[in-house]
Formats: sequence, structure tokens, C-alpha cells
Amino acid sequence: METAEFLSVLDREGRALATAAAEAGPGAKVPTCPEWQVRDLLRHTGAVHRWATSFVARAEPSFRPFGDPPDLDGDALLAWFREGHERLVATLSAAPPDLECWHFLPAPSPLAFWARRQAHETAVHRVDAESACGRSPEEAARDLDPGFAADGVDELLRGFHGRAKSRVRAEVPRVLRVRATDAAGAAWTVRLSAGPPVTERYGGGAGPDADCEVSGPAALLYLSLWNRAPFPTVTGDSATATLWRERSAVG
Repeated sequence: METAEFLSVLDREGRALATAAAEAGPGAKVPTCPEWQVRDLLRHTGAVHRWATSFVARAEPSFRPFGDPPDLDGDALLAWFREGHERLVATLSAAPPDLECWHFLPAPSPLAFWARRQAHETAVHRVDAESACGRSPEEAARDLDPGFAADGVDELLRGFHGRAKSRVRAEVPRVLRVRATDAAGAAWTVRLSAGPPVTERYGGGAGPDADCEVSGPAALLYLSLWNRAPFPTVTGDSATATLWRERSAVG
């Protein structure tokens, strides 16, 4: 996907998140994040948006920690979230293609990284906000384009879980296959061992042998791998899928 496409998704998903948060109310529980209420979701996502904006706006060359969200609630908190989201979209839209700034996953450019990362960050949390309104992740997944969702699976598997800090480890080596049924070329093999997972994307077909396969529509795979929904279909050694579920939270 092109940067402009990610920006369009980021804009749409952030607006939808705010709409759902307003409908649910700040004290509503977030079923997909059981420890959170909607106010926690707004504070977290709003802080992430401002954090990302700071790197792009200042061409910041090195890591800077998150800032603390303000002590706001209710309508004031929602307005703060909306303002930060709009600023993020505007800052990314105005940034030059040759922008140089800190980023933390491989990408064609820093600008491409931040547009992609914030689109996925916001899309997943939009699903969280809608869960507070009683909408299931399976229903929310219908609003996600299969190509975008497949890109999110790729970012998670080859980006986040390609890092040394991934906690997915297996005492006995195993191979997990992840396959989207509605997106061309959206299949991956994830080799689990005592070291960080090693993931390869392949073009479809049977692919390499695997101990376990998780398959289904790309949007449901996306949300299930982010632990927002059950796995659509699991075949083979279900313990491998369980291992992923138990150890794959991104910190």
C-alpha cells in the first residue's frame, strides 16, 4: 500500500474511533481490552498519536519516551483525542517524502513507517472502541479492507515479532502457517524456536510443511493475531496456536 492509502485509513479509522467512544461513554468497559474503560483507550491512543506526531514534526533523530496523557475526562478528553488525531493526519500529510526521523521497524522510509504504523494502531483501537458499544470484533472486521488487513498481519509477523524482544518462544521448534483466504499472496510461515520467530511470506498454495495452520479472512486473522478475536480456523497442532495466543502480546 502507498503512504497516501495509509493516511486515508488513518483519517477514517480515527474518526470512527472517536464516534464509537462518544457513543459508548468514557466509563464503558472495553471487552477486547478487559482492563480498560473507554477513557483509558482514548488516553492511550491519543498519547500514541501525539508521540508519533512529535517525531515527524520535529524530524526527531532518536527515541523519545511517551508523554503522560492529560488529566481529562468526558467531552474534554474526547476533544483532546480528536485534536491530536487531526494533527497527526495533517503532519504526516505535509511531511516531505525524504523525511529523516527515528522509527523502529524496517520500512521504505520513515514517513512510510509512521503512516503505516499509525493506520494499524488506530484501526485496531477503533475495533476496541466499537466493542465498548456492543459490536463484536467479527462485525467490526467487515469495515477492514482485506489488503490493508493482510498488510497488518505482515507488519505484526515480520515486523514486531521479527525483533529480539518478541516473547514468542518454543522449547521444541514448531512451524506455524498463517494464511488469508481472501487476499492474494497473503500467507506466511512462522518458525518458532528458542530464539525470536523467523517469518517468511510466500505467494500462496500449500507452502512449506507446518505443525499448525491458522487461516481465514484477512481481517479476522489480523484481529485474532492482535488478540482481539478468536482464530477463524485452526488445523493441525492446536497447541502451537495456543502458544501464540499466550505469548504474543506486544509490549
